[in-house]
Amino acid sequence: MKKIIQQSLQKGIDYITYRQLITDLLKEGKSTGTTENPEYFQFSELNNSRMNRLDKTIKILESHQNQLQNLSKKITFLTISEGWCGDAAQIVPVLNKLANSSDNIDLKIVIRDENPELMDLFLTNGNRAVPMLLIIDSETNEFISKWGPRPQIASQMVIDYKTLHGVIDENFKIQLQNWYNADKGIEIQNEVMKLMQPSL
Repeated sequence: MKKIIQQSLQKGIDYITYRQLITDLLKEGKSTGTTENPEYFQFSELNNSRMNRLDKTIKILESHQNQLQNLSKKITFLTISEGWCGDAAQIVPVLNKLANSSDNIDLKIVIRDENPELMDLFLTNGNRAVPMLLIIDSETNEFISKWGPRPQIASQMVIDYKTLHGVIDENFKIQLQNWYNADKGIEIQNEVMKLMQPSL
C-alpha cells in the first residue's frame, strides 16, 4: 500500500491544476477518465459550474478554522476524483477550503481512472466510488484514514432510495443536489474534521 500511495502522491495535482484540467478538457469536448461517454462531458460541464459557485460560497466553520490552524502534524489530503462525478463536484471544493485553512495540509488530487491500483485499495462495497479522501502523514507517507464517497446522510439517502425504487434515477439526483445545496458543505466539514482528531 505505501508504495502505491507514494507513487500517487508524486502524480497528485493541486486544486487549481485540477480545475484547469477539467476546463481544458471541456474545451476539447472531453471529460476526465478513460471512458468515452458523451454524458460524462455533460456532467462535467454542469459540475464545473457547480464548483465555480462553491469556490465562491463555501465557508469553513470558525470552530474548524481554529482547529485547523493548530494541527500538530503535516498531513496530505490525497483525493481520488473525476470531473464528471456529481458528488466530487460538491465535495472537492470543500476539501480545498479545509486544506487552505491550514499551513499543515496539502491537497493532492489524482484521477480515478488513471490510478486503478490506488483506487482498488479503497473500494466502496466493491465499487470504485469517488471522491475518496485519503488522509496521509506527510512526513512518513503513512495512511491515517479515509473518507468518502459522500457524507453519511447522503449515503443513507442513496440506500433508502434504492431500497424503495430499485434504481437511482433523475428524481433522486435532484433530491441529492437539493440536500447538498441546503447543507452548504457542513456535514463534509464535520465528518472530515472528526477523522482528523488524532492530528488536532
